[in-house]
Amino acid sequence: MNFGRVAAAAIAAWIVYLGLSPLVNNVLLADLYAQHARVFRPAAEMNLAFGLGATLVGFFVFAYAYAKGYEGGAGAVEGLRYGVLVGLLLATFSVAWNYVVLPVSGALAAAWIVDVIVEMAIYGTAVGLIYKPRGGRK
Repeated sequence: MNFGRVAAAAIAAWIVYLGLSPLVNNVLLADLYAQHARVFRPAAEMNLAFGLGATLVGFFVFAYAYAKGYEGGAGAVEGLRYGVLVGLLLATFSVAWNYVVLPVSGALAAAWIVDVIVEMAIYGTAVGLIYKPRGGRK
């Protein structure tokens, strides 16, 4: 395993996240979030530094898991496939349960499901483009 490339892939995916996540959450889903404002903490109570730090750690785990399962295919395609699988995992284990326990509409839950699958596919593609095992692609 090429740990330097794992780190580079994790940081690159996190940088993509820093640009994509605000677009999704502050623009594309803004109306749905406004309809559910009672469910969320007020902005003054949100700990963005903690969230961004946790996400960075998550991207290191994400990139490491990609590297462990890397099968030697084309990076972008393998990364896309990996990202979709992780997105499906998150959608079924996390987003579905958020819908079960939080008073949110089906529309918001559906948007979250689509979002997590699409975003993870994008991040997986980024990781796949950057990660290379020792000795390059096979």
